[in-house]
Amino acid sequence: MNVTVAVTGASGAILAQRLLSALEADDRVSGVDFVASEAALRVMAEELRFSGRNDLVEKLLRATPKKTRTYAEQDIGASIASGSYPSAGMIVLPCSMGTLAGIANGIAGNLIERAADVCLKERRPLLLCVRETPFNKIHLRNMQLAADAGATIFPVIPAFYNEPATTADMVRNFVDRVLAHFGLPQPGGFVWKPKPKE
Repeated sequence: MNVTVAVTGASGAILAQRLLSALEADDRVSGVDFVASEAALRVMAEELRFSGRNDLVEKLLRATPKKTRTYAEQDIGASIASGSYPSAGMIVLPCSMGTLAGIANGIAGNLIERAADVCLKERRPLLLCVRETPFNKIHLRNMQLAADAGATIFPVIPAFYNEPATTADMVRNFVDRVLAHFGLPQPGGFVWKPKPKE
């Protein structure tokens, strides 16, 4: 399957890094179509100390990509802008409130918004991992609009029931949950099991 991944200008670049690595390693995934917004580049520079768009995927993966294809945010003629392109769906991680607004209101003004619009019209999975706090009423309305159109709102909220010891544990668990919801459960992904009563 081909999976579209978009990264936008909200905090959480490390989550996108983990997501791309997991998809690259997953034999069920034949291709990853990757788009990073201009604002995402700014966040990556702040959070991951990466600069510029050149070799971005190589920097994120710390290796040469085998299946990840990169597109510019303004490349509205890219394959993922068409419903005829065989895609299993799209994950936006992290999803900024600006990107959410564009998707929820059908703006389709760049490749990320257009690819998301294609997923909605073709009834393909679209996971919007929104990252903001607190939410204002505009954010909440846009989440409802997107959900009503068929998107899954998957807020970047860490879990603690798996007793994470490090930030990496929290990142891994969140990305595993996203991929499981997308239909790609990961080996070693945490599954809650009640502790036996003593």
